[in-house]
Amino acid sequence: MANWELRDCCNHDQLLFLITLAFCVIVILALWRTIVLLPFKLVTIFLHEASHAVACKLTCGHVEGMQIFADEGGMTQTRGGVYWFILPAGYLGSSFWGMVLILASTNLIAARVAAGCLAAALIIVLFVAKNWTLRGLCIGFIVVLAVVWILQETTKVRILRYIIMFIGVMNSVFSIYDIYGDLISRQVHTSDAEKFAEVCPCPCNGVGWGVIWGLISLIFLGIATYFGLVILSQV
Repeated sequence: MANWELRDCCNHDQLLFLITLAFCVIVILALWRTIVLLPFKLVTIFLHEASHAVACKLTCGHVEGMQIFADEGGMTQTRGGVYWFILPAGYLGSSFWGMVLILASTNLIAARVAAGCLAAALIIVLFVAKNWTLRGLCIGFIVVLAVVWILQETTKVRILRYIIMFIGVMNSVFSIYDIYGDLISRQVHTSDAEKFAEVCPCPCNGVGWGVIWGLISLIFLGIATYFGLVILSQV
């Protein structure tokens, strides 16, 4: 049976993991409002919208289409399904995939699998995309992942794990930052949390749900950090 208790910290791999994780967070926050991060933001929005789509399919609904816009907006058109399950799936799904990608970056084989799954998801979404921003994003990142994969396998440029980690951290940070931007610094009444507050019988407004989802996103990031260290302690 695997031992998931973190006994010692930090060996070389664990220290490199923590430094890289912190570096990714700093770079993302420092370049947040620059065009440099736009492609990664759009990928994060893609995973946000894809999470809505997955939640819809899991509750027997139908996904009619997905759109992502250059102004960092996105929309998933669904019919049927369980609405109160579909709505929080965007923010929570994004932070969940962030956790998964961060954990995958601790191992080269897992990073390869994660890159392959992300490419497969992009190919699938390419056929349901409703606008050229999303189609271009899918094609562009499929090419990027292919190039990074080739470099990883044929040269000394071994960056696949770092790209996977960066995308994972981007999802975790974006989910928290987006919740803060939509519900605390400025209230967007069409946000998922505001819509969820309207359909959920619990006595909690959109800001309250946003705070709850933000805390869950932080927990996902904490889980990724802890178990990443545990995995690397066993290498």
